Amino acid sequence: MRLSDLVGKEIINIVNGARLGVIGESDLTVDMETGDIQHIILPRRTNLLNFWVDKQQIQIPWEMVRKVGDEVIIVELDQGNLNFERYSV
Repeated sequence: MRLSDLVGKEIINIVNGARLGVIGESDLTVDMETGDIQHIILPRRTNLLNFWVDKQQIQIPWEMVRKVGDEVIIVELDQGNLNFERYSV
């Protein structure tokens, strides 16, 4: 599978039906030796009230991907245990 095959697909959490983001607005971490995808990194959605605050990103391990469809990527995540990391704009 190529990165271009993933661009534009929406990421949906099967646990609660949450829309997490879209590939293309996100990054991927890739093992440089094997070429395997390790994580999908999504910017956490924000609103105008927290626009100037440090933003966060969600790291979704590739092992949590359950299905890659024509329009969506289904992941199985317990959002209470997600790995959030802060980054400055």
